[in-house]
Amino acid sequence: MELAIGIILGCCALGAGLCMGIGAIGPGIGEGNAVSKACEAIGRQPESKSAVTSTMIMGCAIAETTGIYSLVIAILLIFVAPNLMVNILKNAIEALR
Repeated sequence: MELAIGIILGCCALGAGLCMGIGAIGPGIGEGNAVSKACEAIGRQPESKSAVTSTMIMGCAIAETTGIYSLVIAILLIFVAPNLMVNILKNAIEALR
């Protein structure tokens, strides 16, 4: 029983780490590309600064939502999932008895 609980806790922590590791790469790369292209566009046509900046900020906000979603899932995996999984394990053991 203790081994199973340890495996559950370890897998939840591993899943949360992978979720944040992979979930943080996408927004970082996407926002970096967006800002670099916006700087290039403003450098080529300085008069379009306000339009490019507002579009870039909107795009960065949308790209950041994937990072926020992965943070929410990681928090759920750390704080909510272990209790649910341990309760399911205990109920399954009780049903077998």
